[in-house]
Amino acid sequence: MSVKVLFVCLGNICRSPTAEGIFQKLVHESGLAKRIQIDSAGTTSWHQGRSPDPRTIAAAKKRDIDLSVLSARQVKRSDFEDFDYILAMDDSNLSDLKILKPEDYSGYLGLFLEFGSQKKYREVPDPYHGGSEGFELVLDLIEDSAAGLLLSIQKNHL
Repeated sequence: MSVKVLFVCLGNICRSPTAEGIFQKLVHESGLAKRIQIDSAGTTSWHQGRSPDPRTIAAAKKRDIDLSVLSARQVKRSDFEDFDYILAMDDSNLSDLKILKPEDYSGYLGLFLEFGSQKKYREVPDPYHGGSEGFELVLDLIEDSAAGLLLSIQKNHL
């Protein structure tokens, strides 16, 4: 059995590709790369086909994660047929996903940070309009929640 995970933010150039890259690395290191499939998308088409934000790529590279190979895409209705977990970075994107969600979707749709151990943040803050410290915070929050997500998938699916 394989589990499919989709990370979603607004433009798919900062938060969700960071989550995809971090989770991909964690899954690979755990030896589960053949059993867990990972992707990311945005609720808008603004950056479709573009690479992640250069600041996102640079911050992730410092932690040995290569995001330069990723390209943005928009969420589509068929994602609800393909993914077991659809994880939004914030409430606004979660609301947009709930509008798209078919009534018969049986997977998990919720906020990504619900899987983390920290309780200060409910949402992954968008670092796009801030400085480098925002990108570092995003990495920290995502690393924490990615570890919790992997444990949950291992416990419930593998």
